[in-house]
Amino acid sequence: MSQTLTLTRPDDWHLHFRDGEQLRGTVPATAATFRRAIVMPNLTPPVTTAERALAYRQRIMAAAPAEADFEPLMVIYLTDATSPADIAEAAASGIVYGAKLYPAGATTNSDSGVRDPAAIYHLYEALEKHDLPLLLHGEVTESEIDIFDREKVFIDRYLNDIREKFPALRIVLEHVTTRDGIEFVQAHQRLTAATVTPQHLMMNRNDLLVGGVRPHNYCLPILKRREHQLAIQQAVLSGDSRFFLGTDSAPHAQDKKEAACGCAGCYSAPAALPLYATFFDQHNALDKLEAFASFFGPDFYRLPRNSDSVTLIRESWIIPAHVDVGGVTMVPWQAGIEVPWKMAD
Repeated sequence: MSQTLTLTRPDDWHLHFRDGEQLRGTVPATAATFRRAIVMPNLTPPVTTAERALAYRQRIMAAAPAEADFEPLMVIYLTDATSPADIAEAAASGIVYGAKLYPAGATTNSDSGVRDPAAIYHLYEALEKHDLPLLLHGEVTESEIDIFDREKVFIDRYLNDIREKFPALRIVLEHVTTRDGIEFVQAHQRLTAATVTPQHLMMNRNDLLVGGVRPHNYCLPILKRREHQLAIQQAVLSGDSRFFLGTDSAPHAQDKKEAACGCAGCYSAPAALPLYATFFDQHNALDKLEAFASFFGPDFYRLPRNSDSVTLIRESWIIPAHVDVGGVTMVPWQAGIEVPWKMAD
């Protein structure tokens, strides 16, 4: 049994850094493993223009360790007020790699998001024209729709039509959580993809609710039934290049997670690659990890694959119970769990 695993350095294709003092902890945690990361724009206020993306990028780079070879890939946040000119400017900036659609109210800091995804076809047209990917939080938000059905309803109500009407638009269904999402991606060509988080690979809603509510497993989109988890696992283990790594690592202070109305998000960055390695190892598929983590994402985004490497060693360690992130105490996802793989020093 191999005791080391060397991979082309991976990238994280869906990530939350937050802002301000928290960057001092979140950026180094990602830069220690990943060469690049697609950085989500749901700040307060959101990153809605190329100008704001540049300013945010500068704050991220100021927090990166001097020795780190790390590149944040910026994203603009679509609103009802976004114009085709905003998209053209973002595409021409050289630092923006996607536009994120948050349905208003779907998740953290999404109140400024799009109220009706069917009302912004002029923006999808601009994204297609300028070859800027559409990154989707694919859920509806109406209160009468069950939270476990919101991804499927979004696909049925909006996404099938968007895919049909804009055939040259690159679309990423972020943090896919359902069999319906998997089948949507599989039914379309190479311009359709999905990112996959460690929590949706390794858990289902039993891990959130059985034996008590477990707030550090609460994320949005929410964990689904085991049948959906199995569909995600099968897609990833098949080696399909349309499914690739995106942690959706989402830091929140411990007291904001462990609260009467706790925040959604799993802060997986401190142990992300060892956790993915653990999943692939458990399924006797370590040979599939490198393509999932290091090849499929850059290929979809039309970027070069990284030329350097990282090494994991087969050595058990325990994810710490707490970490300090810019002076804020956070509980990493899977805190206190023994993991059989760790990053080599």
